[in-house]
Amino acid sequence: MTKNHNFADMELDEIKNRFGIIGNDPKLNNAIDTAIQIAGTNLSVLITGESGVGKEVIPKIIHAFSPRKHNNYIAINCGAIPEGTIESELFGHEKGSFTGANEARKGYFEVADKGTIFLDEVGELPLSTQVRLLRVLESGEFIRVGSSKAQKTDVRVIAASNVNFMHAIRTGRFREDLYYRLNAVPIFIPPLRERKGDIHLLFMKFALDFADKYKMPAVRLLPEARSLLEAYRWPGNIRQLKNVAEQISVLESNRQISAETLGHYLPADDPNSLPVRGCDSGTAGNIQDRDIIFKMLFQLREEMDELKAAVDHGGIIHPASPVAHMSAPVHTLPAKISDMPEFPHKLPKDYSITVPTAEVVEPEKEDDAPRTIQDVNDDMIRRALEKHEGRRKAAAAELGISERTLYRKIKELKINDK
Repeated sequence: MTKNHNFADMELDEIKNRFGIIGNDPKLNNAIDTAIQIAGTNLSVLITGESGVGKEVIPKIIHAFSPRKHNNYIAINCGAIPEGTIESELFGHEKGSFTGANEARKGYFEVADKGTIFLDEVGELPLSTQVRLLRVLESGEFIRVGSSKAQKTDVRVIAASNVNFMHAIRTGRFREDLYYRLNAVPIFIPPLRERKGDIHLLFMKFALDFADKYKMPAVRLLPEARSLLEAYRWPGNIRQLKNVAEQISVLESNRQISAETLGHYLPADDPNSLPVRGCDSGTAGNIQDRDIIFKMLFQLREEMDELKAAVDHGGIIHPASPVAHMSAPVHTLPAKISDMPEFPHKLPKDYSITVPTAEVVEPEKEDDAPRTIQDVNDDMIRRALEKHEGRRKAAAAELGISERTLYRKIKELKINDK
């Protein structure tokens, strides 16, 4: 494919300066180059990458170098719009179509006619809205909420998400036909830990910006601090790096930052907070499911400690206790989370928990069928809801998932929470 003719007259560095892009990583350069090459087409684009890597800049580049650049560019965060109103926001509604619809309203697809729409966090769209979006992509038609009349729009759609689409498709959370329609041109933005040569450049840029903003000298990293900065995983990517730079710029009186000082601003590198991979990584499974399982394993370990303490003191295990259901030992659970095998490594099939010898009253067996990973996840969700008396926000925080994801799980499990 030949490059956009506007790009031929511009150097890559000029484009980066224009859009505030810092870094020289080859993967980042390739993403920018791809955006320029397809800007003159009407192909849909799907941008993937972890949260905080800067996916929102690519749609701006595509729009700026496209024939649509003089028309509207609208960026929409699909995850921030409530499920009950998102179709009205995207496609508009007629007067009286629902409570509060006091007048007709144009949706984003109508307002952006002849322009570009950027759908950030497209993986959060409800299935019913996905059907409507697919129709727009295939025929350019949409229908306002409360109307029966189809309208036409000519919109370039660019989408982005950090979800694993293959897993979302397998679990019925995302339509396969919509995925392939959006993914006409895939663009992957690498995480910050894969751009180690860019980390210090970004930090210096942010430090200079905050020095200008707060009217103070810019902070500077000593060599050992720079090494620490580049060795850190940055699970929050550029967004997290910018926050750290701002905190240090405001709070530290010494403008020479040592490794010890920098370490105070870097959260512990928790393996439970592994990044979400882009769909091009080929990783099967879901990070949230893995986190729930690991949390359950360590909860079981706590129960194990309680059992051991009871045995040491001559205690008897009540049949209703969770520890009374555990099987004979095969392997021992790691003493600390850092010893847990790293995702996507799978636990051995014969993996179970070491249980001290004790007098255990066996409960009646209700079901001998083996439990699946989904069963474990469902049980964990139910237990979290019971523990917090149906408060979804508290349960979601304990499970390490968003409240919206928990709400979807509750509907799937048909749980009547508070």
